[in-house]
Amino acid sequence: MDIADALLSFIIFVGSVTLHEAAHAWAAMKGGDPTAYHGGQVSIDPTPHIQREPFGMVILPLVSLFLIQFPLGFASAPYDPIWAMRHPRRAALMAAAGPAANLLLLLAAAIAIKVGFIGGFFHAPDSLGFGHIVGAEGKFASGIGYLLGMGFCMNLLMFVFNLLPLPPLDGSGILVGILGEKSSEKYLHVMHQPAFMLIGMLLAWKVIGAIFSPILVFAISLLYPEASYR
Repeated sequence: MDIADALLSFIIFVGSVTLHEAAHAWAAMKGGDPTAYHGGQVSIDPTPHIQREPFGMVILPLVSLFLIQFPLGFASAPYDPIWAMRHPRRAALMAAAGPAANLLLLLAAAIAIKVGFIGGFFHAPDSLGFGHIVGAEGKFASGIGYLLGMGFCMNLLMFVFNLLPLPPLDGSGILVGILGEKSSEKYLHVMHQPAFMLIGMLLAWKVIGAIFSPILVFAISLLYPEASYR
């Protein structure tokens, strides 16, 4: 990965995580918990999110870009756990808001790619790579294609990964809305235990490697129905 691609990847990562966390914060505020709002997280400005998690949003992504050519990181929007226990369905909507933001970004990138494909600016690539899902001629068109392709792939990954029903991921928070009031309270208590959160993250990293590749190929096949990829 050259410097330009690495910079674009980092910018897309920061922007995607910012919108993800801002969506959590906005949903919590609308649901009656102003904790994240008072912390400045109801914002698409990445500054308050970076200030809350400088290691997860800047240091770790840059280091991982250098080591494995991919930005790994994390962030969080604060919320009141007592509010979540009292209003499990509102808490579930807050959890779902983050992946929903990534889905919207994914769809926006897909529409832009499709428009470029119909307009003749883009074409189906000969082979696929993470972020490299748009064929184009010329540096400018290739740069735009990579920007859109990375936005598509990264937000698809964030969407799928965060929906895994394992603590501390959003999928486990969405389950709270399905459970009854007593069950959800017990589940929230267990979900926030450090040991369960660690086990959940280890399982999530193990599972995502097996399930994401076919999901990505399927998603790209919807962009290019006449192309064939494995």
